[in-house]
Amino acid sequence: MSLPEVKLSDPKALRGYAHPLRMAIIGLLRQHGPLTATQTAERLGASVPNCSFHLRQLAKYGLAERVPGADARERPWRATAHNTSWDDDSDDPQVVAATNALSATQLALYTHRAEEFLARRADEPVAWRAVTGFTDRPLYVTADEMGRLTQRIEALLAEYDDRVTDPTKRPAESRKVTLVQLAVLTEPPPTDALADTTGPTAPTAAASANATAPGASPPNANTATAGAGAGPTADHADAATAGAVSGCDGELPVSGPVARDPGKQKGDR
Repeated sequence: MSLPEVKLSDPKALRGYAHPLRMAIIGLLRQHGPLTATQTAERLGASVPNCSFHLRQLAKYGLAERVPGADARERPWRATAHNTSWDDDSDDPQVVAATNALSATQLALYTHRAEEFLARRADEPVAWRAVTGFTDRPLYVTADEMGRLTQRIEALLAEYDDRVTDPTKRPAESRKVTLVQLAVLTEPPPTDALADTTGPTAPTAAASANATAPGASPPNANTATAGAGAGPTADHADAATAGAVSGCDGELPVSGPVARDPGKQKGDR
């Protein structure tokens, strides 16, 4: 099945979403919403006024909306979709800067989630420790091959999408697992490729997106996959990335300046 998503394309919306607390709020709403600003603040350890402000901003970009509630004084909010995505192939400098900022925010939150998991991994059952963790491998592929590989990974992970929306379909011993895909080029493009302005170009993303460079030479793409929280990880990638970054939006408590008003990222796929 295909999970509903919101696709961002405007630079203002992209920059507006590049905030850890906003990503955390969306992730929380996707998993536990509808929630009021007060409930959101309690769960994320943030102030109610701060959450109210960010909820209004998320609504402005089409990521959240109010719904009827029992208490007329404070109506709850819900996420408008299960995933958030955006393309990473624009030549517009403003769009490129905005998507880079968004990817950087994601990467920081992915790192926070991984560190959080490692801090408690020793307490996990052996069965889960054996199938979670980090792995990476070098690949020599063309941009087209990398795109097809991503599609195959997405198709595989899509088989589990119904469990995201329907808890009754989750096996009794199943647990929530976060799969993060990082596909990055480990070397800059060849000089001749840079000089060839007529050849096809491909987007580069910092996190949860496929990074490819211009030119005809097959790139050396280093792919790293991480599973945090529990679950198989080697050779799996986040189903929400297809030339675009998706899914990640929420549920990470963030600690630290600015965001410690929490965030993840992950919205939740």
